[in-house]
Amino acid sequence: MPQPPWKAWYKLARWRALRLRIFRRDLYTCQRKGCGRIEGDTSLLVCDHIKPHRGNEAVFWDEANLQTLCKACHDRDKQREEQQSLATRGVWH
Repeated sequence: MPQPPWKAWYKLARWRALRLRIFRRDLYTCQRKGCGRIEGDTSLLVCDHIKPHRGNEAVFWDEANLQTLCKACHDRDKQREEQQSLATRGVWH
């Protein structure tokens, strides 16, 4: 099965620049309530979509919809929340 077109957006220079801009805006600090980890190694940070974009280009590129999360909060907490909401929001690719 082919990848959805939006997956390629993560490989664009535009995304890489936006990701770094969000990290700087958030002072390289995890925005997850109760965390607040400051991380200088950007490979340990995730530029996270607050509201899932579901392939909507405007939502994907909206800076107000992006936040810095440490990799641990993103991979553990945020992914768990998204998996739990699959039934209510429908499965998307």
